[in-house]
Amino acid sequence: MPFPFVGDDKSTIARLLSTLPQQGRLEWIGLRPARREPLQAVLEAEAETDRHLAGDHARPKPGGKRQITLIQHEYLAAVGSFLGVAEPVDPARLRRNLVVSGLNLLALKNRRVHIGTEVVLEITGECHPCSRMEEELGPGGYNAMRGHGGLTARIVQGGRLRIGDAVWVEEPQQ
Repeated sequence: MPFPFVGDDKSTIARLLSTLPQQGRLEWIGLRPARREPLQAVLEAEAETDRHLAGDHARPKPGGKRQITLIQHEYLAAVGSFLGVAEPVDPARLRRNLVVSGLNLLALKNRRVHIGTEVVLEITGECHPCSRMEEELGPGGYNAMRGHGGLTARIVQGGRLRIGDAVWVEEPQQ
């Protein structure tokens, strides 16, 4: 069944997918010092090109698709609501590295994203919840996170990340 657009479907959907004029903001940075240890919230971190965040225990392979993880700030309240609590979930409990507000992260799949003046990430896919969410958030934690787990990315260009940095989408190559 063809996509329900009038006219040239491919050019219409391409135009719609590329329309992301707004900027987001880096709200939180978390480092995992060791496996199964609590995340440490930091004000800034060094993203190492094609590696990981300095100080994070993750050791992805060069070229790997999961060098850094992101979650949308707006999801923290949604996950809290799904768990039946009034306040947003503390991002440290969700085990993601970066929390970004103001952009629909799912719209960034397969795109390059700039954070601050130095860092460029290539969004590689969704970061689905794992069974640890039941352990961390209690019964129903896994299901509360479904569809709200965030994204994975490769670090194309490293540099310094700081809370408050602007986050924007690189224009696609024509």
